[in-house]
Amino acid sequence: MSSSLSFVPDAPTLLAYVLAGFVLFITPGPDMSLTLARTIGGGRRAGIATVIGTGLGTLVHTLAAAFGISALIAASATAFTVLKVVGALYLAWLAVDAIRHGSALNVRAERVRTGVWRTVWMGFGVNLTNPKVVLFFITFLPQFVRADAPNPAGQLAFLGVTFVVMNLPLGVLLVLGAERITGALQARPRVLRAIDWLFAGLFGAFAARILMTAR
Repeated sequence: MSSSLSFVPDAPTLLAYVLAGFVLFITPGPDMSLTLARTIGGGRRAGIATVIGTGLGTLVHTLAAAFGISALIAASATAFTVLKVVGALYLAWLAVDAIRHGSALNVRAERVRTGVWRTVWMGFGVNLTNPKVVLFFITFLPQFVRADAPNPAGQLAFLGVTFVVMNLPLGVLLVLGAERITGALQARPRVLRAIDWLFAGLFGAFAARILMTAR
């Protein structure tokens, strides 16, 4: 491979990485739960805004991994603990918000239009403060970069960006699938309220899991 493309892994490695990334995408987590919750509560725009926000958070983690910041956080007990607490508190706040201002109260288009950027930042915050994402970038990505690679930092960045590029269309498909049932759910406020409690429970469970994540 030419030096100008030293940041690109070989084809078998890239294929294995794409398959593994797809498995990770379909595994439920805070990002997926938030995307579904915002899609049901605010429609397609809110769902896609959440996908964009989580993608931006992943880009930040990619840059951090490439420059070794993620490894530094994982090596520091204090930094990792702070990240865990911030991420757990943020998810706990989302759980409370789902109960107080649930999807049954957030189906008007006007609220969707004014809340798109807030939703983007919400997705960004959930992704950025999740220490499991940090662990992903310091344990999962390096498995696809050889120790003797000519440009390991470049390959880490390339794989991270590839993960974002993969997740964007998959996230949009997830949003479109959830949107198909939104109309039926809006006619059943009790069902929507039950979903609010379900998502609140999921966010609370993810917050607890994050707090229990070992360094």
